[in-house]
Amino acid sequence: MTDLALLFDLDGTLLDTAPDMAAALNALRVEEGLPPLPLEVIRPHVSCGGLALTQLAFADHRDEDEIEPLRQRFLHRYRSDIAAHSRLFDGFASLLEHLERHGIPWGVVTNKPGWLTDPLMDALGLAQRSAVTVSGDSTAERKPHPLPLTTAAQAIGIPPQRCIYVGDDPRDIEAGNAAGMTTVIAAWGYIDDNAKPEHWGADRLADHPLELQTLIPNPNGTRHEDHDPAR
Repeated sequence: MTDLALLFDLDGTLLDTAPDMAAALNALRVEEGLPPLPLEVIRPHVSCGGLALTQLAFADHRDEDEIEPLRQRFLHRYRSDIAAHSRLFDGFASLLEHLERHGIPWGVVTNKPGWLTDPLMDALGLAQRSAVTVSGDSTAERKPHPLPLTTAAQAIGIPPQRCIYVGDDPRDIEAGNAAGMTTVIAAWGYIDDNAKPEHWGADRLADHPLELQTLIPNPNGTRHEDHDPAR
């Protein structure tokens, strides 16, 4: 076991969950007499959570006091078919195998509530592989507060300064920086074209999950430098 760990946000970083979340949201829109939204409209908002998605789908059609009941219906519909199309992003299968082969723990820190996180991780065979999973209701605070990240680091016995946190939302980078971790933007994630991630204050930006291997020391203690994710 090394003294290095990688921690990942869930939706839009480790897993492509947008198809299942969009299916649940559009099923609810149809139920409410509205046409489905294209996946490309929903996708950039998935990392912002259930409330943001419900507002995207219904704010122009329903009163504000109707949004919360709609959010609850959306989340329960999503839970009923949570992993029909959700998958690891391309490259993550190889990356996780690489980490496990070299004894480098990895885990998940997400704002997704545990009643959704746990069955999703179970369904994809990731629950037993993850060294730690911190959900949005696991601690008294949620990202962008650093507590979920420091809690994850403590659980796996790795100092925050030796953890790398990867996410696709400004809250991820804010939380990781506040926790003292190395922060990496998952450019493959659910990032709006106008988001300007270069202004989020991350240490790195990676275009593909396998670029994260450049941050992992070789057995001789040096880092792979053949491809720098910041370039």
